[in-house]
Amino acid sequence: MTIDPNKMLLEQLDSWHEEYTPELRMVRKPFHTPGYHSTLKNVAFTHPTLAACVYALGLLDSRQPVHVERAQGILEQVISLQDQNPEHATFGIWSWFYEEPLEMMAPPDWNWADFCGKRLVLAEQRHSDLLSSELREQIRHALFCACDAIIKRNVGPSYTNIAIMGAFVTLLTGEVYREAKYLNYGLERLRLFREYTKQLGTFQEYNSPTYTIVAIQELSSIHTATQVAEAKQLSSELLDVAWGLVAEHFHAPSKQWSGPHSRAYNTLMTPEILSFIQIASHGELSFMPEEQLKYNLDWYGNDIWCPVKYIPAFKRTETAELVQTISKDEAGHIVNQATTYMEGPVSVGTFSKDVMWNQRRNLLAYVRNGDASTYIHLRLLNEGYDYSSGIYASVQKGKDVLFGIGFCTNGGNTHIGLDPIDGTIESADLRVRFEIGGSLHEVRAEAVSCEAESVVIHIAEQLLHVNKIFAAFDGEQPGWELGKEQHKWFLDYVIYAGERKRFDFVSMQEALLLFAWRLGEETDELEATASVIQGGDSSAVQAEFYAPNRSVLQLTLPLKPAEKAEMLRPRP
Repeated sequence: MTIDPNKMLLEQLDSWHEEYTPELRMVRKPFHTPGYHSTLKNVAFTHPTLAACVYALGLLDSRQPVHVERAQGILEQVISLQDQNPEHATFGIWSWFYEEPLEMMAPPDWNWADFCGKRLVLAEQRHSDLLSSELREQIRHALFCACDAIIKRNVGPSYTNIAIMGAFVTLLTGEVYREAKYLNYGLERLRLFREYTKQLGTFQEYNSPTYTIVAIQELSSIHTATQVAEAKQLSSELLDVAWGLVAEHFHAPSKQWSGPHSRAYNTLMTPEILSFIQIASHGELSFMPEEQLKYNLDWYGNDIWCPVKYIPAFKRTETAELVQTISKDEAGHIVNQATTYMEGPVSVGTFSKDVMWNQRRNLLAYVRNGDASTYIHLRLLNEGYDYSSGIYASVQKGKDVLFGIGFCTNGGNTHIGLDPIDGTIESADLRVRFEIGGSLHEVRAEAVSCEAESVVIHIAEQLLHVNKIFAAFDGEQPGWELGKEQHKWFLDYVIYAGERKRFDFVSMQEALLLFAWRLGEETDELEATASVIQGGDSSAVQAEFYAPNRSVLQLTLPLKPAEKAEMLRPRP
């Protein structure tokens, strides 16, 4: 396969041209947010600052004179939207949308110094010969403001994609403008990130389909753009880590990225990610015909390669099990561990302990279903949106999982940090959801009754068994419910549904749900038990799941809600 990047760039730009709004000198996109930062409501379209930066750089990358004037106008407009007042808390950053100034956001997103800054510094490095001296000075000033904001914020190495992107913006700005302050900061940040990753053995943002690809793009950008030898070496080492993470989690039978995912915006592999991997393999992998490939303007001019040694992993069909420590406490005890198991048409992945955020995939499975695939994604919903103060804990062996969901008193509602609860919530609907999506061909449920202990779902040749083995929630009477919409099935364990009421997790004495799960060809009933261990405020529930020809899975979880730090601490 021979990819012509110039041809693909121009084809991609054609679709962007249609979205250009001349009077605003920006591009118009359908309004979308993850549910936080933005306060806009009932808006169909917006003009995003980041999209404008991407489009302007793409226009310049085309090197076509007809596009240069438009690109310059866009960059002038975007720069005018940056907060350049050093007295402001938002100094150096941009709002997400032209329609929503920084003062309207709740809160503003400081990552935009990194995201927008990256495109500005590449515009200067690659195309300074096309830009007017006035615009080049505006870009320089905007970059210095962005770099100062990045340095002031000083994101640590645990924030994978921003740690890398901030290193890129400061390093390259310092290199382009010969500003030692920025160059030295960027290089040191890259050193720290490399050392942190080496000690952990992986990225803190573990196995994220979104941000591992972003990390590869950013590290490739550093490797491509910089002339600093140490930065090239560090980025090369980190690229090997990133590509290894992608390759070892790719489930070839379903063409899916196995879980668990630390951060994800889509549960099925997108055509863009498959295209990214296929293009990066330079003809070694073929997931789709060349004419169906999706191209991203950010890939142009970036030397993105998948190391040859990882190519076979994308074709692997044999059984594989991966276990990776994600975090430890100060005493060295494991707080969170990721497990991935792939066997034939099935892939199952879990974290051992984490919050139930909408970007987390704590329990995620894929099943090849004919020529497509079906996913099962565990969620905890408060009035239809993922509730972040649920605490997930599990043990996994093969395709068997024993897991529980408890509740903390001081976590977040829709986001882990941006909208903290005060120990209470009001809700008319609270439920655990096993969301089944992707291909619904040959998906059917055996009869589901509200009071049942177990439920069975057929997915192609596989059976999903779920047993409720313990349920206590402030005196409520939870039960099963099966729902369906056009492209998804919902196997729900409904904790509460009715009139809107207040739940006080501080005074609540019991709030814990425990389940046993198996996904495979076995038809035997699951054997699992749970018993309460009395201990006053420290009462707990001990659960055991007996798997055929395997060791017993055991889990002990607190019965009563507690603070988040306490709920997440390691337990014997």
